[in-house]
Amino acid sequence: MSSLRSKLTEDPPPVSQTSWAARQWKKACLLPRKAMTRAALPYWSVVLALLAGAALRLFFILVYPEFDGDSAVYGTIAKNLLINHAYALDKPYHLTLIRLPGYPFFLALIFKVFGMGNMETAYDPARPIQMVIDLASCLLIAGFVRDHASRRAAHWALWLAALCPFTANYTADPMTETISIFCVALGLFASGRLIRGIRAQGRFPWGYLALTATALSCAILFRPDGVLLPAAIVPGIWWYTRRAAPQVPWRAALLCALLAALPFIPWTIRNYRAFHVFQPLAPRFANDPGENTLPGYVHWTKTWLVEYVSSGDVYWKGDSDPIDIRLLPSRAFDSAEEYRQTGQLILDYNEVCTITPEIDARFADLARQRIRSHPFRYYVGLPLARVADMWLRPRTELISDALPVRWWEWRQHPAGSLIAFSYGLLNAALLALAVVGFLSRRVPFAAMMGVYLVFRCLLLATMENAEPRYTLECFPIVLIAAALAVAGRPKTDTEQL
Repeated sequence: MSSLRSKLTEDPPPVSQTSWAARQWKKACLLPRKAMTRAALPYWSVVLALLAGAALRLFFILVYPEFDGDSAVYGTIAKNLLINHAYALDKPYHLTLIRLPGYPFFLALIFKVFGMGNMETAYDPARPIQMVIDLASCLLIAGFVRDHASRRAAHWALWLAALCPFTANYTADPMTETISIFCVALGLFASGRLIRGIRAQGRFPWGYLALTATALSCAILFRPDGVLLPAAIVPGIWWYTRRAAPQVPWRAALLCALLAALPFIPWTIRNYRAFHVFQPLAPRFANDPGENTLPGYVHWTKTWLVEYVSSGDVYWKGDSDPIDIRLLPSRAFDSAEEYRQTGQLILDYNEVCTITPEIDARFADLARQRIRSHPFRYYVGLPLARVADMWLRPRTELISDALPVRWWEWRQHPAGSLIAFSYGLLNAALLALAVVGFLSRRVPFAAMMGVYLVFRCLLLATMENAEPRYTLECFPIVLIAAALAVAGRPKTDTEQL
């Protein structure tokens, strides 16, 4: 440092000796000062944000690596793709269509490169790859805000996305959530560039059109509910460019939709040839043709289920494990007679732990009885409550070994309940900031993103199991709106684009 300081204080060589040497000396003296100016700080901020985000994700990967039944399903299909060259499941071996091909092909590529070995350890390379993908999502979120708001807001968006534990912990789980979040972030970034290009040039830039279509297609290939992304973005492309050159807006929207739909043509043909059914996506209940979906049992659970904890206590145990009636909430019974009827039904089920057609019909009768007694509760109250639980509960489901699922039982685990409650407060604070961002009218393309949020909430209201992970695809929008709320309006023109 002393040598650098002495160098800066020395007299520059006379200009008469060589003007080129004087210019180089001046650049050398100014370089250290430029590195400490406000203009250079954002680059260091980006690096620090990515390092902090990587550290957070590595913590979840190393301390709380997750492996569950859905991961095993994806891995089994990937294994059969490599070994038997068939999209199939085992035990017994049979062709399947219960999952879309995006994530199985992703795992198959990883298994091909890194090997399979033990099926649980075979997933280890997928976790750091998902970490890199999630950090790329952070950059795309920041890039979207940078394009359409300000540099200051973009750095807030980057830091919020990098340090968001609710998305970071899913990099440790071999599931579709991390890549689905990336597809939403890429779709927003690319469609924003596409819309801006149409507005400025009067024609659509082919590169961003192709990138947008790729993001929309991949969103559906990894999860069937990914169809909500093109349902919001494709009309948004037309809406935000409708005053551009004639015919360009609707052509861009139509071409984007057609390109996004192309990968599903071979998938639909394959399903029709293998199963003689028209199935362009995945089935609602993840079942192969001919499998029993237990409609009566599912119908019954929808008449009372609200909390995530009830999914594990009751819903997922149907047709496999005994059910403890004491774990049902009080709203599952409207009278003493109904309690007796439900208890006898569960007792009969527990004798075989199989939902036979007769038992399923009894569940269906009980469900119809409850709906007739309280139609508003079934059609309005419970769906709204399930959506609220998905958005607001502490998002500790992937670290339930360390933090309690029943976080409200303080006496059983005070320390764990306190941490889980803090998680819930952090989630609520982030959502509150997002609401402020939308209300302040600073969110770019607010109508398009608002439509996506509404579509997703309407879809979640139709589901019987309340899982918080189903809201994660909304978090790129939540983080964008929250960053704009924190950053406020730019104070100077230098903070603009």
